[in-house]
Amino acid sequence: MTADDYLMQILARESVDTGTFSPVRSVQATLEPTIREWANRFLVGVSPSGSFAKGTANRSGTDIDLFISLSPETKETLKEIYESLFKILKEKGYAPKRQNVSIKVRVGGYDVDLVPGKRQGYFGDDHSIYRRRADTWIKTNIQTHINHVTTAGWISETRILKLWRYQKGLDFPSIYLELAVIKALATSYFKSGLAVDVWNVFKFLATEFSSARIQDPANTNNIVSDDLTPLKRGQIKAAAARALQAKHWTEIVV
Repeated sequence: MTADDYLMQILARESVDTGTFSPVRSVQATLEPTIREWANRFLVGVSPSGSFAKGTANRSGTDIDLFISLSPETKETLKEIYESLFKILKEKGYAPKRQNVSIKVRVGGYDVDLVPGKRQGYFGDDHSIYRRRADTWIKTNIQTHINHVTTAGWISETRILKLWRYQKGLDFPSIYLELAVIKALATSYFKSGLAVDVWNVFKFLATEFSSARIQDPANTNNIVSDDLTPLKRGQIKAAAARALQAKHWTEIVV
């Protein structure tokens, strides 16, 4: 079995059904009554986002991300929006967990990340979302993220890196990881093979990554690389260096 065959076998095992009738989509219907009660008349819509919408999701890890769009008329601050959503989820028995911009719950056996955001205007998809770690807010555009990652063309490589992150227990936010893969392979004008491309990402992570400035494609003022401390970036760098020293792919990802 070649390295590419081994990695493709893993991707097949970790595949996620993102189709219209995917069972995981049922969690949206389950959560919507609670979301509507919480948002009242200010709810614009709830839609799949994140890894699920980009095609970079794996069976291991978060199953679906749901973006909750609120009207620009919503009076509460973004922090109040975030905390009040956490509160009602807790009241409804979902045992929510705070993350940086999302709230994780488990519904029907699936892990779900909920990201509440307030539209910045009545037209377009720009939203403001709360960043809990920095206790501030940022402007972003979920659709821009989806388009940027899918058109870059490194979906399989990203999925392998996400599985590696999951198995090594690394704190590496998904959008940061996705953009890091794109940056690492930015000079690759054609695919060299899955294993070679993933190896090149590890080389980037072990060298340039810790000091690389990575921006949100939807807002150049939002520096995604600032989401992790130098210590956390150093842990990712060290893990990538260990991967490069491995003699077999089974030591890197299984």
